[in-house]
Amino acid sequence: MPERGLPAAAFPTPMGLDDLTDDIEAAYTDLPTEVALELDEDSRRELTMLTTALDDDPEDVLERALHLFFQTTVDTGQLDFHLRSTYDVTYDEYLSGMTYDEMTGAGAFPQAQQNDDRRYQF
Repeated sequence: MPERGLPAAAFPTPMGLDDLTDDIEAAYTDLPTEVALELDEDSRRELTMLTTALDDDPEDVLERALHLFFQTTVDTGQLDFHLRSTYDVTYDEYLSGMTYDEMTGAGAFPQAQQNDDRRYQF
């Protein structure tokens, strides 16, 4: 709802589940399978320590780090926060393919403003 004095354009309509799905599919298509990156000195030292201590390849350590970062982002609610602010959906809604309103049947029942005399008749 726009505040008094502010144009409606100041309150854009959030995108939805279909928009998120389209954006993810487009990003997945555009994302290369191999990524070359430059490491700053701290990252290089940390990666060196992890590969030495874990006796693992740098690529495997970076993949595991990405998985851990993703899981942490989900667990702390940061992913939901960003998805909700941009797309008005959560990660759970994305995974299920339905919004909470669709899951719970919101809007499927007569609303209070509707005068449905037969609402409780069986």
